Amino acid sequence: MTNTLKKITILDSTLRDGAQGEGISFSVQDKIHIVQALDELGVSYIEAGNPGSNPKDLEFFQEIRKIQLKTARLAAFGATRRKDISCAEDANLQSLLSAETDTVVIFGKSWDFQVTEILRATLDENLAMIRETAAFLKDAGRTVIYDAEHFFDAWKANREYTIKTLEAAVAGGAAVLSLCDTKGGSLPLEVLEITREVTALFGSRVEIGIHTHNDAGLAVADSLMAVEGGARHVQGTLLGFGERTGNANLSAIIADLELKMNCRCLPDERLPLLTPIVRRVAEIANISVDPGLPYVGGNAFAHKAGMHIDAVTKNPSAYEHVAPETVGNDRVFLMSEVAGRSTIIEKIRNFDPSVTKSSPVVSDIIKKMKDLEHAGYQFEGAEGSFELLVRKNLGKYKPFFKLHYYKTIGEKPPLDETLCSFAQLKIEVDGQIEITAGEGDGPVHALDVALRKALERFYPAVAQIRLTDYKVRVLDSKTATASKVRVLIESSDGTDLWTTVGVSSDIMEASWLALVDSFEYKLIKDIERRFKTFL
Repeated sequence: MTNTLKKITILDSTLRDGAQGEGISFSVQDKIHIVQALDELGVSYIEAGNPGSNPKDLEFFQEIRKIQLKTARLAAFGATRRKDISCAEDANLQSLLSAETDTVVIFGKSWDFQVTEILRATLDENLAMIRETAAFLKDAGRTVIYDAEHFFDAWKANREYTIKTLEAAVAGGAAVLSLCDTKGGSLPLEVLEITREVTALFGSRVEIGIHTHNDAGLAVADSLMAVEGGARHVQGTLLGFGERTGNANLSAIIADLELKMNCRCLPDERLPLLTPIVRRVAEIANISVDPGLPYVGGNAFAHKAGMHIDAVTKNPSAYEHVAPETVGNDRVFLMSEVAGRSTIIEKIRNFDPSVTKSSPVVSDIIKKMKDLEHAGYQFEGAEGSFELLVRKNLGKYKPFFKLHYYKTIGEKPPLDETLCSFAQLKIEVDGQIEITAGEGDGPVHALDVALRKALERFYPAVAQIRLTDYKVRVLDSKTATASKVRVLIESSDGTDLWTTVGVSSDIMEASWLALVDSFEYKLIKDIERRFKTFL
């Protein structure tokens, strides 16, 4: 019997539900860039905001009309009409129409408790609000997706009334019934069985969807079980961020559905864009991608133990459930004292394929690495610095600049709310001297600003570099303020992510070493890309 490929429509709510996450704030231009990224990935719908809730969303919907999307359909989001008012008189519904999207997502109350205690409406009036709102929007030429708020709690409390709310949405013309686990507490088997029942009741007339939150850590599992139960429309946010503990993580759901559940979520050949698009959206949102994220995280295909690495080198399926390139990620062999010799050789061969186990340079690099780790370096979390170490020992490295001096000054109390430190430095590039200064909210920030200014004249690409994380670890607290410190700096250029390390008893020197490695890593990678393009 042939397994039929199931078509799943994906609705990304990063710009609406995701924007409710702590620390997330999008400008109009940010939202446009995210729409373009999600369209490139190939999601079916992008829920772009509530035009009736704030001027920013209203401005966004005006600006996005100028952008031609290739795959995705934009959707405006809003509530059913208010009680005791007609749809034509409801300002929020008029705002939905003013957004001029061909798709509209509306949410309504499924739970009798929510209707009587929160909305303060009668049960019959709530049904009329759902039905009339869907009909009003459909008559205006919109495709209507109905989000049944608190659906699973409602089903368990009063199944009969909950079904009536879905009937009202269908009667009004909704094309999709999205079942929402609004409080995020439902279990996967509950979601499976309830979705099956809803699909049996309504699946022949409309598409059944799922919208889950992660309060019990089950949003992805719940979404997959809903698909197993008949849902063909899945909502979430690309990186899983959203209110409280977040929404269903679409980066994991899409990969699971396509690679493990015989489903098609994206157009052909788009799945390898998953990791790069995740990183781009994270960059726009000004957050770091959690390295532990399935499929797209930096550690998703990272191997540390020598035995594991040896096995993966021989056959990746020994410890990898999918090939990293299928989702646009990379295999990483972490460099540490538990990594075997074969691991280091594989890394070296990336730069010089002629290297063998007996090559003297292998022993030199291993000894240097061991010496540095003994001094406090840690390369398992600093692949950028390890790569530079290998290049230096292979003779495949040339410094991009020479430092003459740097100095930093702290100002207390600060001169203003953000700037309290200053840095000055003098560098030399091919005999040309550059002296610059920088201000920052700390000495490392000021030094980063100064170095960036100095190098941009010679290497414009450094303007793309952004420091996304900075960590300091005291290595020997017994020696108090004379202790050595390890500094890890994570950097991004919007496409790639890399980490570098510096160690010293002087925190500024340790920071400088990691900072220089970060800049040089970027510049080397850019040169190699240009060379490959030329070839």
